Amino acid sequence: MLPTENRLRRREEFAAAVRRGRRAGRQLLVVHLRSGAMDPHAPGESASPPRAGFVVSKAVGGAVVRNKVKRRLRHLIRERLPELPPGSLVVVRALPGAGDADHAQLAQDLDAALRRLLGGGAR
Repeated sequence: MLPTENRLRRREEFAAAVRRGRRAGRQLLVVHLRSGAMDPHAPGESASPPRAGFVVSKAVGGAVVRNKVKRRLRHLIRERLPELPPGSLVVVRALPGAGDADHAQLAQDLDAALRRLLGGGAR
């Protein structure tokens, strides 16, 4: 489970990451990252923790498949939260092939996308 302070919940937060962030697409996923976005609702000047949200449409599969993909992505992101800059917003959008992919394939695509967005690798 993803901790409460690390979840994107409001439509505006998703929109900020998608519209104003950087994007990296892979075969199974598209990852949007807005680095260092300051939370206007956070008290004081401390940076908020990195937060993540997921978009898994019906194109991925039925309800059972979509929920399985979301659970896998939540687990993968939770392990990678320390690598993300404070205050960053991440939106992971699953593409139709994600429903048939296993955990390792999702992890590989997520790592490749995050590496590219965080500046750790070439295209």
